[in-house]
Amino acid sequence: MTSRTHRVRRPLVAVAAFAMGAAAWSGPASAVDTAQLQGRGQAEGQGPGQQRQNDREVRFATFNASLNRFTEGELVADLSTPDDAQAAAVAEIIQRVRPDVLLVNEFDFDAAHEALRLFQRNYLSVPHNGARAIRYPYRYTAPSNTGVPSGFDLDNDGSVGGPNDAFGFGFFPGQFGMAVYSKYPINRSGVRTFQLFEWEDMPGALLPDDPDTPEPADFYSPEELDVFRLSSKSHWDLPVRVGRRAVHFLVSHPTPPVFDGPEDRNGRRNHDEIRFWADYVRPGQASRYIYDDQGRRGGLQPGTRFVIAGDMNADPFDGDSTAGAAQQLLDHPRITTKRTPESKGAVEATLRQQGVNLDHRGPPSFDTADFAEPPGNLRVDYVLPSKHLRISNSAVFWPVRSNPLSRLTGSFPFPSSDHRLVWVDVRAK
Repeated sequence: MTSRTHRVRRPLVAVAAFAMGAAAWSGPASAVDTAQLQGRGQAEGQGPGQQRQNDREVRFATFNASLNRFTEGELVADLSTPDDAQAAAVAEIIQRVRPDVLLVNEFDFDAAHEALRLFQRNYLSVPHNGARAIRYPYRYTAPSNTGVPSGFDLDNDGSVGGPNDAFGFGFFPGQFGMAVYSKYPINRSGVRTFQLFEWEDMPGALLPDDPDTPEPADFYSPEELDVFRLSSKSHWDLPVRVGRRAVHFLVSHPTPPVFDGPEDRNGRRNHDEIRFWADYVRPGQASRYIYDDQGRRGGLQPGTRFVIAGDMNADPFDGDSTAGAAQQLLDHPRITTKRTPESKGAVEATLRQQGVNLDHRGPPSFDTADFAEPPGNLRVDYVLPSKHLRISNSAVFWPVRSNPLSRLTGSFPFPSSDHRLVWVDVRAK
């Protein structure tokens, strides 16, 4: 069985020190001070706002916005008018952070792309509480494995059908899908999707094992493995044209590493969904096994600029993910992690909620999700540029409670989402 991360109690004094401004952990507190506590400086209705250092900077962001609904077509219905309070709160957060290229996780997919269009028309294009409207002329969405019937008893409960037997957990096809909004052109002819890539085709895949049998990696039958898809939603490579060159926006939303049994099927799948990108950005033999939905093989070419983004459902220190899952990206030689997005709102939440949060090893300022116990608040959402890009600024949108913008994040039941928007400003070296 795969080892799990271990917890060591966070020193409460150290957490409090960081909340007061002391350097309890390494990281750019200045980014938090200007962009987080004042909502991107004095941004959007409070003054001129924080400016990028030059016009070559591009703000990439990821936001698990919880724009998923319980029934098919419900999100389209909710977005067809400007009256949905949750969608309005999500839109205002986006308007205040003003990313140039944005991944939205948990955005239900519909084949007509109506939700994608309606969210722009009725929410992003409408000012909210002094925040300026924001327009994204380039948008992308595609089918998700969530809710797609597999025809097999994948959870081994003795029956076939339902969300646990779909290729990705979901009550209908496309639930918990993804969407990308961009101010920069997306080269659609260069887009690659990996919805159909099969897990067993990954060399050394962490296929789950039935602990009650002597055979290895046998939780799924050979017939099930012949169709089992690695991605619980999908993996997309979107070339975004910035200036004369492309930045490949590599986006996904790996399955949560929980809701399984001793076979750890979700934890192992989460690990390998993350590993997919770690291999994809390595040219040559490491990525040669990969094939996209059109049959093209291999990963990125040497020298390609990229940004990996998404809710990875893996904290590098805490929670229930397989040990080392997040580190596959955080320790990758082609990825820069010199500046970690953070917030003081997350530190304040640790001080206020305490409980299991004080047992965590990771810096609370890096947390991006406000989860109930267990597992408590975690860092699970990432924007990770390649070494060819320089991070000039970054933050997590998690205002402290004294900030009026905290009404957008709040506490359970959350006005927007239990995740926080994470952004990074990059420019070419």
